[in-house]
Amino acid sequence: MKTWTTHSGQKIHRILERRCNCYLVDSGARFLLVDAGRENRWSDLKNRLLRLGVTERSLSALVLTHSHFDHAENAANLQHVFGAAVVVHCLEAAYLQQGNSPAIRGGYGLIRWLTDSLQKPLLVRFQYQPVEADILVQEKMDLQPLGCNGYVLHTPGHTPGSVSVIVDDEIALVGDTLFGVFPGTAFPPFLQDSGLLLQSWAKLLRTRCSLFLPAHGRPRSRALVERCFDRRSR
Repeated sequence: MKTWTTHSGQKIHRILERRCNCYLVDSGARFLLVDAGRENRWSDLKNRLLRLGVTERSLSALVLTHSHFDHAENAANLQHVFGAAVVVHCLEAAYLQQGNSPAIRGGYGLIRWLTDSLQKPLLVRFQYQPVEADILVQEKMDLQPLGCNGYVLHTPGHTPGSVSVIVDDEIALVGDTLFGVFPGTAFPPFLQDSGLLLQSWAKLLRTRCSLFLPAHGRPRSRALVERCFDRRSR
């Protein structure tokens, strides 16, 4: 389990990895989970939360960066077992309520052909347990009332309601707004709107964050994101 510590002492634990990185923000007294992972990882997720001292009273919320199945399948379990308030952008709430994933397209030629050809039957196959969100985000939401020194920022492009969690204006938990899978790039292979995505990158770069933690792959430095943004913006 990889852990990062901010200047104020908040810890960010990568509590699940591989199919979807899930991050636990630990303020010392309260916890905030970002993304929930696949249902087949529920036992791992629950046991790791318990080992870190997370209880029903201390897990204040689950923030979903968006409502795709690989990020949201355990949301119902977390709401039921830990009593976590589920936070999602208002544009994703209806998908979450129905257990559906928003449609996306490939960001590259072959991947675009595959998504256009196969997406409809795959979206039906990957429906998940519906969840009623407790808190809806619009453009920005302060996380101080939930015990975290940070905020949720609307960063659309991968999906219309994608969000990022900015911790201490130092580390950004970005969901699928950035990818860490392919060397030398942060551009996601799947998205809805590349123009909106670049606007979201500009938002992220206007923060003082020096490290970006994606839901897939490895961390991305500010320097790498700036290079990718400049290249894609030309």
